[in-house]
Amino acid sequence: MDFNLTEEHLMIRDAARDFAQTELLPGVIERDEKQQFPQELVRKMGDLGFMGIMVDPKYGGSGMDAISYVLIMEELSKIDASASVMVSVNNSLVCYGLEAYGSEEQKQKYLTKLATGEFIGAFCLSEPEAGSDATSQRTTAIDMGDHYLLNGTKNWITNGGRSDVYLVIAQTDKDKGHRGINAFIVEKGMPGFDVGPKEDKLGIRGSDTHTLQFNDVKVPKENRIGEDGFGFKFAMKTLSGGRIGIASQALGIASGAYELALKYSKERKAFGTEICNHQAIAFKLADMATEIEAARMLVMKAAWDKDQGNNYDMSSAMAKLYASKVAMEQTVEAVQIHGGNGFVKEYHVERLMRDAKITQIYEGTSEIQKIVISRGVIKG
Repeated sequence: MDFNLTEEHLMIRDAARDFAQTELLPGVIERDEKQQFPQELVRKMGDLGFMGIMVDPKYGGSGMDAISYVLIMEELSKIDASASVMVSVNNSLVCYGLEAYGSEEQKQKYLTKLATGEFIGAFCLSEPEAGSDATSQRTTAIDMGDHYLLNGTKNWITNGGRSDVYLVIAQTDKDKGHRGINAFIVEKGMPGFDVGPKEDKLGIRGSDTHTLQFNDVKVPKENRIGEDGFGFKFAMKTLSGGRIGIASQALGIASGAYELALKYSKERKAFGTEICNHQAIAFKLADMATEIEAARMLVMKAAWDKDQGNNYDMSSAMAKLYASKVAMEQTVEAVQIHGGNGFVKEYHVERLMRDAKITQIYEGTSEIQKIVISRGVIKG
């Protein structure tokens, strides 16, 4: 067991930290207030290789490992979780799904642009009646011979209004249950494909979240991913990696809040001394540091499992379950340490607290993670 980061990993982490501090931090409060999508920053992240972190260089990616992905996600999420979730979706769900299961033609046509940030991708699984129960897909894709006819609604779609490529999960044969589900590549601008209004959210407000409508959208047969009926398996396999991304985001939100709270506690004075010298605050900081480090170990273990080719279904579920819990709890503590200032936008921690909540919901709720973990424990 080696807990030391390599020189390369340290350079990657420092590059992400520098980008977050110099590019993401200015304007982050304004983007949150105005729900602004940071289009120019996405292009810059693409230039740095952050939009195709684990993609093979032959497809335009950076060819990094999952540990590097975690390090980048944590640093970006300390500052702007709205930006980091775009990176997570594009990497974990869209690029990974296409590289692992797409045809060579699909990779050349779509992955090469997604990995460089020229294109942005979206993953479309959730529906009004199919959130945690992903088997209950009501979006249908009827086989018409040389194409599929796509009809239905998808909601809570990250990058929904700004994407160029959408991976859409739909039911082709209801009688087959989850074995009748397929995954399709839908391009922006296809006739019958409409983007609904932007969601007004509690947190990650700079992230672009929309409902999507599909009305007799003709999807070419060559845009189906994998064999007929592979869609549900595709979604579940892809989500396991996505959980590492969101666990990393939760870790970053928590550690960002902790760093702000520690700094503030060394500057703010009460009763004649800095508040970090009062045991009430010192013990809070101790608990925060311990909980965050425990979350970091779980997230790194999940990434290590992925890099080693091990099954990471359970480790990614554990990482997401625990890191999201830590993010929620420790951002609340960071606000408390800031006192009245913690309730004010300019101190950043109130935004981190709002951003933390979604990490317990998307990429599978905490309750779904417990189902995954308990099944693994029972099976042994």
